[in-house]
Amino acid sequence: MANVAVVGAQWGDEGKGKLVDWLSERADVVVRFQGGHNAGHTLVIDGVTYKLSLLPSGIVRPGKLSVIGNGVVIDPWALVAEIEKLSSQGVDVSRANLRIAGNATLILPLHRELDQIREAAAGAGKIGTTGRGIGPAYEDKVGRRAIRVNDLADLSTIGPKVERLLTHHNALRRGLGQEVVKATDLISQLAEVAPKVLAYSDAVWALLDDMKREGKRILFEGAQGILLDIDHGTYPYVTSSNTVAGQAAAGSGLGPSSIGYVLGIAKAYTTRVGSGPFPTEQENEVGEYIGQRGREFGTVTGRKRRCGWFDAVLVRQAIKTSGIHGIALTKLDVLDGLEEIKVGVGYELDGKRIERFPAAEEAQKRVVPIYESFEGWKGTTAGARSWAQLPAQAIKYVKYLEELIECPVALLSTSPERDDTILMKDPFED
Repeated sequence: MANVAVVGAQWGDEGKGKLVDWLSERADVVVRFQGGHNAGHTLVIDGVTYKLSLLPSGIVRPGKLSVIGNGVVIDPWALVAEIEKLSSQGVDVSRANLRIAGNATLILPLHRELDQIREAAAGAGKIGTTGRGIGPAYEDKVGRRAIRVNDLADLSTIGPKVERLLTHHNALRRGLGQEVVKATDLISQLAEVAPKVLAYSDAVWALLDDMKREGKRILFEGAQGILLDIDHGTYPYVTSSNTVAGQAAAGSGLGPSSIGYVLGIAKAYTTRVGSGPFPTEQENEVGEYIGQRGREFGTVTGRKRRCGWFDAVLVRQAIKTSGIHGIALTKLDVLDGLEEIKVGVGYELDGKRIERFPAAEEAQKRVVPIYESFEGWKGTTAGARSWAQLPAQAIKYVKYLEELIECPVALLSTSPERDDTILMKDPFED
């Protein structure tokens, strides 16, 4: 049996939550390996809607172990609030089904404040962050001044670490006209939340190694999408971590040889939240139609998503940079009823056709999409659970996309309900 990594093959919001939940029935362990509580997943199970931001999607499945890996940055107050929210919905969260890497970095109030202050001051140059402190926390991690989960275990010795952190942050705050943070105040805040977080702390890399040796099935759950990767995404309009499948190994402590199958999630069209290039965006009635039909509003922020046609060039590029074996195509039903569907098959840059998205920001602004038109279908795909239930033209569309992205469609999702899924390839089967 293969351990599986699930990653978004666009700019996020592809429907990973439903697919991870669907796959978690076959898994024993579900692992988050990057990002923070800026990435939302909506799960609909037996008519009940669960909105998750930091906890792995497997947390709502009885008998599954959920793990937050070292590659995740954790806002302890947001984590506690999310656990309490789930508890109010009847989901029991305890050490029996949740573990957190002791070497994971913490998001502190000063990170949130800095994030929001800098974004507000950026004006037209803002990146479009969620303002939740994810970027500044990763900066401190790389700068080797972060406070980590393990540090909460002995607050009597945390003073020098906090002082080192504040030497950096208070200099920034003074320059931005903000009040400095007192070490005693920050330590008091940490002392209050520490027991609630330490209850789940563990050496995750060792735990996962034990699970692997026992033959347990491990599912790695990515946040955001590959096009938001700090290296391979549409820089600088990206997130602050690596979102490609390779991060599943680094962000969990389990080596890359332990990942047998990479499943990429892509919508049958394209969406994006926040600033940044979007070649196939439709700022017209088509984009409005897709947005309304697809209910394209952010789980975490509520922000309206930008909508456009499927961009085969970008998805193909994401497949190659992340080593994706198969695609789970979601929200095909949103395209039901359109007379014409367009697909971005290439770009024109300065009068020449190119088959990849350029890395340079200025070049990204100048690319013009090349479209091919595809006949729509009059029947419905909503709720289909087999190929026989799909309109013939919808099947042709899926096959057409497979050719363009050079990757097979392993699963097809036809509604938010977990069972409305057509399976062509079980990712857990070698």
